[in-house]
Amino acid sequence: MIDKAAIRTGWIKRRNRVFANPRFQHWAARLPLIRWIARSRADAAFDLLAGFAYSQVLRAYVESGLFDILQDGPLPAAAIAPRIGLSEAAALTLLRAGRALRLSEEAAPDCWMLGEQGAVFAANAGVQAMVRHHRLLYADLADPMGLLRADRREATSLSRFWTYAGALHGATERGAQTSEYSQLMAASQHFVADEVLASVSFRNVTRLLDVGGGHGAFLKAIGTAWPQLELGLFDLPEVADTGRAVLGEAVGAGRVTAHPGNFFKDSIPQGYDMVSLIRILHDHDDDPAQGLLANIRASLAPGARLLIAEPMAQIPGAEPMGEAFFGLYLWAMGSGRARSPAEIIAMLKRAGFARAQVVATAQPVNASVIIAQA
Repeated sequence: MIDKAAIRTGWIKRRNRVFANPRFQHWAARLPLIRWIARSRADAAFDLLAGFAYSQVLRAYVESGLFDILQDGPLPAAAIAPRIGLSEAAALTLLRAGRALRLSEEAAPDCWMLGEQGAVFAANAGVQAMVRHHRLLYADLADPMGLLRADRREATSLSRFWTYAGALHGATERGAQTSEYSQLMAASQHFVADEVLASVSFRNVTRLLDVGGGHGAFLKAIGTAWPQLELGLFDLPEVADTGRAVLGEAVGAGRVTAHPGNFFKDSIPQGYDMVSLIRILHDHDDDPAQGLLANIRASLAPGARLLIAEPMAQIPGAEPMGEAFFGLYLWAMGSGRARSPAEIIAMLKRAGFARAQVVATAQPVNASVIIAQA
């Protein structure tokens, strides 16, 4: 019998020895037919080295308000500098750094405007909210080995922010933190909602329950696009009450039912033909996540469906997002991990679902989708 694992292991070792050889690197960089491959790999290697600097340039644009200022462009650096509290030389350094990342652009010498990427960030408050939030992750990653060696129960910058997860397990200091959590989720939730709307039909759905639905940002997007839906929101009491008011104002109070509760401890409301879990499962470790799936399955009538949408691991074309970014993000948060579709489907089967399938999305970096049937 052919040992495929041994063959692959041997091939990887030989490949790595070749790539690490300086003579091969020198040869590859000069051979016309493969020069572009060598350069692409060199650029990717440098991006790994410089990625933190790139993220801090982006953070500076967001925190200084530079995106908004550049929308008034073209402007000279001398006019921009006082508006962001920098000297002209420092402002030029930031503008030039952003130019390399397509955040800013010179229409003419010293005439600064938004670049292609800058226009995207300037128009999206949700992205900017996430950039501000990620300062907490960067603080925790200042010592990555220290973070990985520490007990996950130890407080980190991220875990102190995400006290919402602790609230689900019985913490008492919840009000301001759950509000802050829901605001961030609402600001970024449309990324996931857009992927779901583009890949899933709700034509045959009558009643949709969003478990852990926050202030209803996901339900608002789905309910607006599919006006026949009756919408249910299940979350902690203080969150569900606010969500009912916000969602009712957006789509009509008569379409909305709020269900206060704890999805680990309380029964999931019945009578819904679809339940959604939007960026919830990956926030929790395996045992509580498995328990949550079993709790949802117990609430569903035969044929009803569960929709899971979140960033997942081992997705072709989005591998770094799943395990490099979210792997460390969730570790720093102290709970959960990014799972592959195969892992999630195995969990769904253990929870008693009859079948499950992956639904392709256009931008898996934002979310992948799995639908399971009871």
